[in-house]
Amino acid sequence: MNRPRLPRLPGSSRTDARLLYAGAAAWLLFGALTALVVSRGGAPFGPDSACLSWAVGHRSDTAVKVARALTATGSGVVPYTLVALAGLALGRTPRERARAALLCVAFLAVGQSLRYGVMEAVHRARPPHTFWATDAGGYAFPSGHTSTSAMTAGVLITALSLCSPRVATPLRALAACWAVAIGLTRVYLGVHWSTDVLGGWLFATGWLALCLGAATRWPPPSSGTGPARAAEVRTEDHAPEDPGR
Repeated sequence: MNRPRLPRLPGSSRTDARLLYAGAAAWLLFGALTALVVSRGGAPFGPDSACLSWAVGHRSDTAVKVARALTATGSGVVPYTLVALAGLALGRTPRERARAALLCVAFLAVGQSLRYGVMEAVHRARPPHTFWATDAGGYAFPSGHTSTSAMTAGVLITALSLCSPRVATPLRALAACWAVAIGLTRVYLGVHWSTDVLGGWLFATGWLALCLGAATRWPPPSSGTGPARAAEVRTEDHAPEDPGR
């Protein structure tokens, strides 16, 4: 008898194709951008210098304070808390919730580790310290705050889409705007070039598409209780009697 399986992330040939195309495009663009940054020895591009000059020329005490408070939410405890809550919302039983939360946290942790490896390999310097309006550490490309917040927003949007697609539109828009704002604050505060932020968004998009594509193909194992077991019991109840039993 074929054992029924627990519901998995909805997938279809069209969904798989879209994830494949989005992920491939993001990784190709990220690879091209990384190659350009390396070929220039990390030197800023024209738009990098222009964006930094605009940011420095349009700073105010209030705007800087707001930007600092906002950018602080793009790293550390906040992103991991948000993805864990998203995972808890995806499960139907305590065991499923714990498993989903763990997978979401692992998605973010592995993504951050990969991003850190790229950052160390590219070795790009940040803008001159005289332009900084906040503290920062490490190399510049790709932006850590940007990629982390974008990956977190992707998990939140996915969870909201699966749990309550009709009523979650404002929350999904809020998550997307939050991730975009985090990236912009990194340039506004002078600790990243604009191409660092672009690289962070591309990296997060590629990693999210890769993991979502895997989730549509690898369903979780069935358990002995819950909907899957109930369906199996119903199947057995309606099965014809074995004449030889």
